Amino acid sequence: MGKSELSSAYREMKSKNIKTKRRALKVIHENKRNKKKT
Repeated sequence: MGKSELSSAYREMKSKNIKTKRRALKVIHENKRNKKKT
């Protein structure tokens, strides 16, 4: 689920919907933080 979520988040960044864009930003941000841990 994580990988598909990230790829869809990058696609949602181009969306005009502000709520969608904000959620996509959060997903990308969390993914970057999780990569540093491992």
